[in-house]
Amino acid sequence: MSRQRAKLVVGNWKMHGRIKENAALLSEVAVGASALQKSVGVGVCVPCPYLAQSQALLSGSVVRWGVQDVSAHEKGAFTGEVAAEMAADFGVTYAIVGHSERRAYHRESPELVAAKALRAIDAGLTPIVCVGETLEQREAGSTEEVVGTQLEAVLLALTEEQAASIVVAYEPVWAIGTGKSATAQQAQDVHAFVRAKLAEKGASVANVPLLYGGSVKPENAHELFGQQDIDGGLIGGASLKSEDFLAICQAALAEVQ
Repeated sequence: MSRQRAKLVVGNWKMHGRIKENAALLSEVAVGASALQKSVGVGVCVPCPYLAQSQALLSGSVVRWGVQDVSAHEKGAFTGEVAAEMAADFGVTYAIVGHSERRAYHRESPELVAAKALRAIDAGLTPIVCVGETLEQREAGSTEEVVGTQLEAVLLALTEEQAASIVVAYEPVWAIGTGKSATAQQAQDVHAFVRAKLAEKGASVANVPLLYGGSVKPENAHELFGQQDIDGGLIGGASLKSEDFLAICQAALAEVQ
């Protein structure tokens, strides 16, 4: 089935990487991605120490690079924080905000995530806003309430024009790093809900890219990306292996041909 919306696949390396291994991985991804059509965007979000390396190896390729978090502050006495404008100095395109690991381990509130998204936009970056529920919340039937609350906080902080520039990633917490994945229908149901919420912000917001994240692998990528409201993926572990990551990108390409 053809799609009007382009597909997007972004890798999230999390806290992985070393100079030597990165060089091989980034080079392999850049070469492999060059064979993709423009209808599939490809990105990698790397640890901040490797931004300069990513910029050096990916500049001129079709692959964009990004960060896994940014500060809610522009600058100041915030030891250990990385400002969005600092990331922009390295040619960054994407900034992940509100990943479930940040929400859980760093107690990030929906309002803080919204502030980070706004800061990223102000610096010229594209925030990838993550939303998702825990297994306990899903079993309680609270998925839409939880995801809606997380998303609404961001939309309230942005103008319609700003909201139209974001990417949203639905990542069920119970499927991240567990080897479990939502079924294609479970993922589609939440993506359809998210798209409806975005449409309430304005017509221009309805078609922002919606990514699925949560144990996406070459084996399940085709079925997931074939759903009406799933525009690609935010890929964790599989993004650390060029063969797997590029196979997932190829699955996205197959859904727009």
